[in-house]
Amino acid sequence: MNIILLTHTREVLRANNTGQLVSKVLGERARVVEWHRKQPDAALLSLIAAGKVGLVFPSDEAVIETTVSSASAEYLVLIDATWQEARKMFNQSPYLKTLPRVALQASQASIYPLRRNQIEGGLCTAECVALLLKNAGEPVLAKQLTDQLMAFIED
Repeated sequence: MNIILLTHTREVLRANNTGQLVSKVLGERARVVEWHRKQPDAALLSLIAAGKVGLVFPSDEAVIETTVSSASAEYLVLIDATWQEARKMFNQSPYLKTLPRVALQASQASIYPLRRNQIEGGLCTAECVALLLKNAGEPVLAKQLTDQLMAFIED
């Protein structure tokens, strides 16, 4: 499983961005793509056209992912932004609306207290990826990411 963090321009500059932890733990398996409304990333569009991408985003039509199997998308896109920005990015990006969606069911509330206006049941980027890793049978990487997040919160 490879992760593409579609990151809002402002998110790149935020000190409390947890996407940086995903990149740190996953290395080459995580790619950060800065989102631009009028000029989408060409490599991302190519992967989408090849049918290799799914989107982790809440939706009534989404498949609830309990296990991530080899039959799932080769790449999973997570929108790395505040919830308000993420909704705008999704609504302004027609190519995202065509992707099969995966919704996560968190078994516990978010531990990430550093942002306001969170949606109920919402997780930060690092928590989402840790849950995906756990569900994909990669508990060691999931724990590494969760440990990094805990240290990040405590600093």
